[in-house]
Amino acid sequence: MIKEIRQKYNSDFTPEAYHNFINSVWSKNNNKIDFRLCETPFFFDDNLKDKLIDSCNNIIDQLKTESFQKYALNAVPEEFKIANEDSHPIFLQIDFGICKDENGELVPKLIELQGFPSLYAFQAYLDIEIRNHFKIDDRLKTFFNNYNFTSYIDLLKKTILGSSSRENVILLELEPHNQKTRIDFYLTKEYIGIEPVCITEIIQEGNSLFYIKDQKKIRIERIYNRVIFDELERKNINIPFDYKSNLNVYWVGHPNWFFKISKHTLPFLKGESVPNCYFLSEVNLDDIDLSKYVLKPLYSFAGAGVKVDLTEDDLTSIENKQNYLLQEKVEYAEIIDTPTGFSKAEVRMMFIWNDEPILVNNLVRTSKGKMIGVDFNKDKDWIGASIGYHF
Repeated sequence: MIKEIRQKYNSDFTPEAYHNFINSVWSKNNNKIDFRLCETPFFFDDNLKDKLIDSCNNIIDQLKTESFQKYALNAVPEEFKIANEDSHPIFLQIDFGICKDENGELVPKLIELQGFPSLYAFQAYLDIEIRNHFKIDDRLKTFFNNYNFTSYIDLLKKTILGSSSRENVILLELEPHNQKTRIDFYLTKEYIGIEPVCITEIIQEGNSLFYIKDQKKIRIERIYNRVIFDELERKNINIPFDYKSNLNVYWVGHPNWFFKISKHTLPFLKGESVPNCYFLSEVNLDDIDLSKYVLKPLYSFAGAGVKVDLTEDDLTSIENKQNYLLQEKVEYAEIIDTPTGFSKAEVRMMFIWNDEPILVNNLVRTSKGKMIGVDFNKDKDWIGASIGYHF
C-alpha cells in the first residue's frame, strides 16, 4: 500500500469530517443510512493495481472463449431463461480478496464475479464526496483507462440509454425504494434521468411493456435491469408481464448473465489469482481437506448461506449437491492501518462491456471480522464500503 499517503490520511482525519461526510452522502437518500461507509478509502500502489488488472484480464480472456459459452449453457435455471440474450454481459464485476503470498507480497485472490450491475452511479458520487470532506491528493484517481467523472457518466449514459429518450428507459427493481442500494437508483436518476420502477407496476400490451409516470402510460424501450429474478420466486412475487416471452424491449444487462457469470463460473476458471473451486456434486470428500474450503450456495446473493467451518456431516446432509460449491479458502491480509487496528479489504473491479469490456471504476469493502460483511463487523469502526485510489 502507499504508506506515506496512509499515514497522512490518518493524521489528517477528524471525527467531525467523517460525521459531515456521512450526512452529506446520505442527503441523497432522504438522510436514511442503508449501509456503513468506511472512515477511509483504500490506496492502491502500482504493484497491486497491476496485479488486479492482470488478474481481471486473465479471467475475461477465459470468459470470451467458446468453451466458456458451452460451459455456461446450463447455468440459467429453465424457469428463469429469458429471450433475446446478447452475446456478453453489459456489466461485469470481479471481486478479489487482498491477501499476502509466501514472500509477504500483496496479491489478489478471486472471491466471486457477476454479470450484473453494481453501484455504478454511487461509486462515482462517493469519490466526489470523499474529496469534498477529506484531503485526497489531486493526482490520485478511482477511475481507470483515463476516465474522469464527466467522461465516465457520459459512457454510462450512452450504455443505458442507447438511442432512446430518457422517459422510454427505466431502472427495473423489486420495491426499489425499499432496497439497501436505493441511493444508487436515485443517483442514476440524477445522472442519467431514468426512473426507478417496481417490477410489479409494469403493464404488458401484446409484446410491449409500459409504465405509468405523471398519470401517463409510457412505452418502455430499454430496461436497466437490477432485478434478481430468482429472488422474485423466493418471495412469491406475482409478475404482471410474461418476462420469458419475446418482448419488444432491450435489456441493458440481460438477466441471463446474472446466472451465466456468477458463482457457477468459478470452477471453470484457472489462474494464479483463482483459488481451487469444485461443484459439491463432483467432489470425493476423502480427497480434500475440508478445513481449507468454504461452502457456497450457487443461488444466493450478498454472501448469504456461505459456511466457513465445515464438517463432513454438513456436506453429506445436503440434498441438491449440484447447487453448492466448495471453494478454497483465502486468508485476507490485514493491510489497512487504522487508529483502531488493521483491517482487511475486498476489491471489486467494475467493467462496462459494450464492444469490449472496459475497466471503469472500483468498489472496496473493508472488514476487521472473520469475513467481509456487517454481520462480522458489529460494533467495529474503520470498516465498511468505500473506494480505492491509485496513481
